[in-house]
Amino acid sequence: MDGTWMFVRGAMNRADAPHGVRRGTVRRVFSFARPHWFMLGAFLALTIVDAVLTVSTPVLAGRVVDAIVRGHDVTVVVGLAGLIALLAVVGAGVGLVERWQSSRIGEGLIYDLRRAVFEHVQRMPVAFFTRTRTGALVSRLNNDVIGAQRAFTSTLSGVVTNVIQLVLSLGVMLTLSWQVTVVALVLLPMFLIPARRMGRRMADLQREAAGLNAAMTTQMTERFSAPGATLVKLFGRPAVEAREFGERALRVRDIGVRTAMATRWLMTGLTLVSALAQALVYGLGGYLALRGHLAPGTVVSLALLLTRLYSPLTQLANARVDIMTALVSFERVFEVLDLKPMITERPDARALPPGGVSVEFDDVRFGYPAAEAVSLASLEDVGTLDVRGGTEVLHGVSFRAEAGQLVALVGSSGAGKSTIASLVPRLYDVDSGAVRLSGVDVRELTFEALRGAVGVVTQDGHLFHDTVRANLAYARPGATEDDLWDALRRARLADLVASLPDGLDTVVGERGYRLSGGERQRLTIARLLLARPRVVILDEATAHLDSESEVAVQAALTEALRGRTALVIAHRLSTIRAADAILVVEGGRIVERGSHAELLAAGGRYAELHRTQFADSPDGVAAVAG
Repeated sequence: MDGTWMFVRGAMNRADAPHGVRRGTVRRVFSFARPHWFMLGAFLALTIVDAVLTVSTPVLAGRVVDAIVRGHDVTVVVGLAGLIALLAVVGAGVGLVERWQSSRIGEGLIYDLRRAVFEHVQRMPVAFFTRTRTGALVSRLNNDVIGAQRAFTSTLSGVVTNVIQLVLSLGVMLTLSWQVTVVALVLLPMFLIPARRMGRRMADLQREAAGLNAAMTTQMTERFSAPGATLVKLFGRPAVEAREFGERALRVRDIGVRTAMATRWLMTGLTLVSALAQALVYGLGGYLALRGHLAPGTVVSLALLLTRLYSPLTQLANARVDIMTALVSFERVFEVLDLKPMITERPDARALPPGGVSVEFDDVRFGYPAAEAVSLASLEDVGTLDVRGGTEVLHGVSFRAEAGQLVALVGSSGAGKSTIASLVPRLYDVDSGAVRLSGVDVRELTFEALRGAVGVVTQDGHLFHDTVRANLAYARPGATEDDLWDALRRARLADLVASLPDGLDTVVGERGYRLSGGERQRLTIARLLLARPRVVILDEATAHLDSESEVAVQAALTEALRGRTALVIAHRLSTIRAADAILVVEGGRIVERGSHAELLAAGGRYAELHRTQFADSPDGVAAVAG
């Protein structure tokens, strides 16, 4: 029996893994189960009880037959029948409790995994999100986690139950008649060979289907967004998009059919083998019974126990396919977990000193990270990752903004202005040199201190599909109603919000697209005002505003920035005339610095930008490429 079971277990778990899933995946899966060992123990105990009850019924059925054949008193037959009924009731109750326990374990494990992945992704650098397809990432957290969940909640109970039932059934059959049991096991290899071959094929099909589902999710995510849908309509591409989506959906359908048929072939073959084995038991058992070597009831018990033997084998063969499929899902999730966050908080990180905050760049050199450091080919839907990256884009940038000063950055598109601004809140870390706040390297600060000190408004400020209140309170969850309205008034948006049907509880739509561009940007500025940071970064924050809105918001910003350090990327030179210092950035270097008047007098790059802007628009509102 031990040798047979080792053979079964080896066939079920053999070296398909290198072809189907990576080594170590199973070990990592069980690492998530450690907090649930007590519940797993209770579940195992219930499973043993259930398996014993299941195997007991055929033995009692055989005794009923023997009692009838031997002409025993009717009370014996009725008593045995009543005992069978009682075991059925108890078994049903145990099965329900067992299923509840397995569900708790499975759902708990998936909760741990899903939370771990979400928290891990939140720690990834911005470069990860700029390269990754959103749909592919969502698919990892949705489809793949659900696939793993199915294995724990549906397969875990079946696997453990069937293994125990298989061992008990085989043991009882051997005690009843080793000859019949050996004959019944002759067809056993016909169970193992299909299971071994099918596991690898099903894993490959699952991996291909997961990739195609991720591609479809990405297409839907991008095309169903407001800007994506607008682009599709403007270029008249709905039919092309529908055709491309249809091709992907068709491939998913074909894989689904192939998977269903492969599974059906496997199960049909296993069912047929089970039926043939039962015929052998009845044939040999009947012969032995007629020769007086076996009791008739024993033949019935063996036949019924055979179903308890081959049925678990059938379920285990199918469970192996489910497990291989789930391991592929786990593997895809672990791929994301294995990406190391580039921005981490030091164990000895500290808070920022109180008071005004200066900003200093000290010989900063920086290059955007290579794809292999922040992304996965499968998340980008490419065969191999882009080998470019790591090229230095900032070359020895040094400047200092004293507490309360406004420093402006101007220059051509791609000069490095936004890159410089992104280093202050640690969206990226410098390659060499240092960025300091009040003399403290930002890499030495806690995330909480850094986020509380630095506020950013980008050119395309993002809003969540939520209410005005929720989008504002995201900057300061404890803000009062008066605080919210004060921020809106200072951003010149209070009248508009008051006129909305639900006021602060009005939903702004995905990315705020229910608002105009100017209204959307003023709401992000209101969010900044509510946060009250000590350092403010405006990355072309007024780029989407009309002249009237720009004047109003500029006045609000002037008031809000008073006493705070500000780093402003200028879209219009007319907005930064009063800056304490203007830095002209070209090619990742600061090529000029000084006040507006000093730079004009110098006749360099700034003066050229100024002439270009005012030549294009005498009223001074034309944009410099930024």
